[in-house]
Amino acid sequence: MTLLSRRTLLLGSAAMGGLLVTGVGANQAWAEEGKTLRLPIGRAAGNLDPQRYVGIFAVQDMIFDPLVHYTLGGKIEPALAASWEKSADDKLYTFKLRPDVTFTDGEPWNAEAAKWNLDRWLPKEDYNWMRISANLDKIEIVDPMTIAIHFKQPTPTALVEFSFVRPVRFLSPKAVDASGTYSAPVGTGPWKIEKDAPEGTDLIPNKKYWGAKPSVDKVSLIVMPDARSRMSALRAGDIDAMGGQFIAPVSPQDARTLESSGMTVVTDTGTDTIVLGFNPRIDTFQDVRVREAFNLLIDREGICKAVMKDFATPTMNLYPEVIAYSGTRFEVPKRDLEKAKSLLDEAGWIGEPVRSKDGKQLNIDLVISEDAVPSSRALGEVIQALLSEAGIGVKLRNVDHATRHGDIPEFKYDLSLFITNGAPYDPFNSIGLMILSTIEPGTDGKIYEDKAVDPLILKALSAPEPERAEAFQAVFTWLHDNWAMMPLFHAQRIWAHNDRVKSFAIPATEYEMPLKGISL
Repeated sequence: MTLLSRRTLLLGSAAMGGLLVTGVGANQAWAEEGKTLRLPIGRAAGNLDPQRYVGIFAVQDMIFDPLVHYTLGGKIEPALAASWEKSADDKLYTFKLRPDVTFTDGEPWNAEAAKWNLDRWLPKEDYNWMRISANLDKIEIVDPMTIAIHFKQPTPTALVEFSFVRPVRFLSPKAVDASGTYSAPVGTGPWKIEKDAPEGTDLIPNKKYWGAKPSVDKVSLIVMPDARSRMSALRAGDIDAMGGQFIAPVSPQDARTLESSGMTVVTDTGTDTIVLGFNPRIDTFQDVRVREAFNLLIDREGICKAVMKDFATPTMNLYPEVIAYSGTRFEVPKRDLEKAKSLLDEAGWIGEPVRSKDGKQLNIDLVISEDAVPSSRALGEVIQALLSEAGIGVKLRNVDHATRHGDIPEFKYDLSLFITNGAPYDPFNSIGLMILSTIEPGTDGKIYEDKAVDPLILKALSAPEPERAEAFQAVFTWLHDNWAMMPLFHAQRIWAHNDRVKSFAIPATEYEMPLKGISL
């Protein structure tokens, strides 16, 4: 079974040619555009089939609705499901579907359309990285506007997973060819495609949309793979805003540059964590003293200041506080070079300039990838310098997105930088996919694995609401006490915009465009 990553190739996918409008005054361009919001995207929107891992998340989110919406802080709100009920044992979820909704091709939204979509992917093994797929028993049409989904095991993750962008969103049953293959991006969402081309995608409002109507007349997504070109376009007034980890990311360094040139930088608490992970399958890191020593060599506060320009919070927690059930805050240790050296001595790694044990030198291969984890190169260089002071040899191996997605699941590294799944996937996904040893490594790889923690993880993933916080805390405490990984920081989410944008709010997740509440 191949486990597909929810962070499918975005920045590392085939780069399209950029489009940068120059030579016209910003005021003239704004007048011609009217209420068109112009945003850059790092690559073309791609195949927008909501059941495939190809298109840009945020574009799919504009077109296709979920059963339920994930909102700030993890609150679940109605969407295509107007209401729902669940059994006390979390094995049955019954959804009352929203009435009077149609797809943009006129097809009705009803229980038949819902089941047709769910049958496209839910029973298939490739989607078993989600509990709703792995635990599925059957999908039942109760009446024309009600569906019931039965699970073989308790599945308290269901509502959160039904909010995901893919493969969970709903496509018109008529938007496929005679063989059932996707043919067009037809959804029930607030937007529909007006034009789609390699250089960009234009979307216009769905006038029949059931929810709040968009506040702009058009969204023009312009393909701009290069960050410097995006910054120039923003300052010139050729685009209105930029940001989003999977849309057109703004690095901390670029944020400071944009601030100094008069652009407005908007930040919000990040929902994921940058983690330095040990390869759990090599002997070197089986010794807890070695893992503790490596942790004590890291200057987390210094990294947040020097590399992240204060757009990050140092941490020893797997999840930031904005993630539900993220647990109590662990104290962030100060760098302690002498204690780290002592721990390595106790573990039998001695000598200089590079320590050795049983004739083997303590040389470490640190895999970095700017495509997969922003600021990897700068982080890698700082980590290399910090570890070398204790007699650890560190070789940086910089790889592209595709190579990393091949090497990490095969454990071809000693240390690697990881990023947790973030909202809406956590708290369930990162511990379930990236730590639980019984799950095959997906393209994101394993931050850590140990059969000793597996029972705690399984209990957390199936715990009923009253027991869930305690069950998750038990997992986090075990990982912390065993120095199982090196959490580094929670990065802030960064967007920047120019003066044409009068109100702006960062969306609930990194998989959405900042369209709610925006005004020009």
